[in-house]
Formats: sequence, C-alpha cells, structure tokens
Amino acid sequence: MNHEKSHKAFERARQLMPGGVNSPARAFGGVGGEPVFIDRAEGAHLFDIDGNRYLDYVGSWGPMILGHGHPGVIAAIDAALRRGASFGAPTLAENQLAELIIEAVPSIERVRLVNSGTEATMSAVRLARGFTGRPKIVKFAGNYHGHVDSLLVAAGSSAATLGAPDSPGVTEAAARDTLVLRYNDVDAVQAVFAQHGSTIAAAIVEPVVGNMGCVPGSLEFLNALRQATARCGALLIFDEVMTGFRVAYGGAQSRVGIRPDLTTLGKIIGGGLPVGAYGGRADVMDRVLPAGKVFQAGTLSGNPLATAAGIATLTTLRDTDPYPWLEQLSDRLARGLLAAGQRRGVACRVGRCGSMMTLFFSDRSITNWDEASACDRRRFATFFWNMLDRGVYLPCSPFEAMFVSTAHTSEDIDATVAAAAESM
Repeated sequence: MNHEKSHKAFERARQLMPGGVNSPARAFGGVGGEPVFIDRAEGAHLFDIDGNRYLDYVGSWGPMILGHGHPGVIAAIDAALRRGASFGAPTLAENQLAELIIEAVPSIERVRLVNSGTEATMSAVRLARGFTGRPKIVKFAGNYHGHVDSLLVAAGSSAATLGAPDSPGVTEAAARDTLVLRYNDVDAVQAVFAQHGSTIAAAIVEPVVGNMGCVPGSLEFLNALRQATARCGALLIFDEVMTGFRVAYGGAQSRVGIRPDLTTLGKIIGGGLPVGAYGGRADVMDRVLPAGKVFQAGTLSGNPLATAAGIATLTTLRDTDPYPWLEQLSDRLARGLLAAGQRRGVACRVGRCGSMMTLFFSDRSITNWDEASACDRRRFATFFWNMLDRGVYLPCSPFEAMFVSTAHTSEDIDATVAAAAESM
C-alpha cells in the first residue's frame, strides 16, 4: 500500500508534537515504522489519507463497540450539539447516563462522571485513601491504569512497548506506597495482605487485562483479592475502563460474579467521545465533595456531547443485546487465527474475553506480565505489517487488545483469517 501522504504528515507532526503523536500508543513504537494517518471511518472500516481502506480491529482502543458512525450515536451527538457544546452546569443527560450505568452495574450505587479513564482511576485511588485513612495501594504488573504517578509503576500498554514502565518524572515518593504484585498470583496476594493489610487502602486490578495483551484474571485470583481486601478493611477497585460494557453489559464483574467496592469506567460509556467515570458503594462515594471532603472536580465532566453519545450507545446495547453475536464472531476469529498459525507451523495463543482478544506469538498460555513480555515481539511486528498491507488494521503493539464490533460481519472475520494465513 502507498503511505506517502501519511509519511509527509508524520514528518510534519514530529515538528509539532513530541514523537509526532498525542498518545504514545499511536506511534507504532511496538512494530517499527511510521503510523498511518486516518481520514475517516465507517462501520467496521478505516480510511487513511492516502485512500487505503482497512478492516478496523482497534475501534479507537475499545469504545467503538457499535462500529464507526452508528446512526443513533451520530443523531444523538448532533441533537446535543445544537443545544450547546458545554454549559459547566447540571443537565438531565448526566442523570440519564448515571442511571444507565447504575442499572447495568449492580456494585455501583453512586457514580461520578469525569473526562478520561486516567481521571477515573486517579480519583478512585484518592477516594480509597480518603475513605480508609490508609496510604498503600496494591496493583499488578502489566495492569495499566492510566498515567497516574502512583500507578505508572510496572505498567503495560505503551509504557511497556516503549521500554519505560517506570516513567521519568514519577518520583520515588509517589511510587513508595504502591505495592506491585504478579497478576494471577494468589500466593502473592495473600502474602502482601498478611504483611501490610493494616496500611493498604485498596487493591486496583483489571479483571481482564487489556494492556499486556488480553489476559483474563482467574476466578481464584479475583476471589482471593475480594476476600483479602474485605478481611483487612481495604477497598477492591475493578478497573473496567476497557472491559465495562465490552465483555458484557454489566462488565467483567458480571461475568465473574464478584462485587468490587469501586469501579472505574471509560471508553464505551462515551460512545467514542472523551469520558470516564468512577462509582461504587454509596457510603464510599458519599465521601466525594460536595457530599464529603475528598476533592475531585472537572470543568468538562458530564459534557453534553459525551453524555449524549454514551446514552445512545448504552441504550442501543441494552435494547439490542448484541453480546451473544459478538461472542460468536469473536470465537470465530480466535479459532481462525489459531488455525492459521497451526497451518503455518507458527506457535501462537489467543487470549480472549468476549469481544476483546490478543494473538500472542508464544507456545504457552499467557497469565501474567512476565509471560506476555517473553512473547515473540519481532514476529508480531512482521505480522502487523503484513496484515496492514492486506487491509487489516490491528493494534500496533503486542501488548494491546483487538476489538470486534457489531459492525463486523462473518465475511469480515473470514477475510481477516484468510489475511492472517498469508501474513504469519
């Protein structure tokens, strides 16, 4: 494919922005080369500025579960924009989106809208410390919770791709109260709570990790976390920024049957516009200003355009229940990718939960960051570029999840599998 216009655009971007991008995951650092610049999107497809067309399995890193340009979402945004882009005052739409979230996620009794997943996790951690009066936070290697100083320790995603999981600018003091454990390690959970339980404010975890590739948490592991936090009076925070309304309408917690104290959300609840949220037990959430004394604020929180897009997306998901179909499509894709690898004699595994998945080039199942980071990154980079040349747009990192949308068809899946068979 010709990418001449993208090349020129990237050259100019590097003169204007650090690394030429506004988020490091877009820089193609995990696969080498230069990113393509997108002009527009429609349904399951992206179109770059050189006129190339791609089947999209990034979906803006997860939010586009209904595909691009869904008529109901576009109509809702258009109607909201005509009433005003921002007020800095309460709206009925904020109530409606909050009601949808609370109805869908039983553990959420109160919710606060923010502007991003990073804001949500930052606020949830501050709230946990304010509620418990304790300093320490438990997190897990390879779990990415946004670029919060205290959580940008042993993170996955672009931090891992770029070789900087512990970012310069994060001080020792900021990281000192963060205890990092191995994901899916029950013994480590029990040991750290036995030693530090009285000083731990919360454990924050992705119930299904999306930033060291898609790695589901085992039921034993997640139950151990629930029991350990409850036993010592700490809070359990499920980071469902990626999995919320993606792996199930009620999120990953509805699949595993575990009720966290706090949940962070983002991605899908904004229908493609910037938004985040954190919510949970009423007695905990009522510590947030102005009901309580834990400070958190945001001028654009509950933005009318974002809430309109979120309401349209969540009501469509609720009313049409596409999850069984997404499960079928995703299973078809996962099986097809594995079969393509077997035919070519390439060792690979698929980590999947619902409509999010990752193809790992490894001869073993992946359960934690050490195993994910040992996968064949060079083979992934080759596979990525071969697929791009065949019109399939995958995440540009071996440590990111790919996403299936309701706009994908069985024919799209089969075409993707055929391209994979040629690209391995």
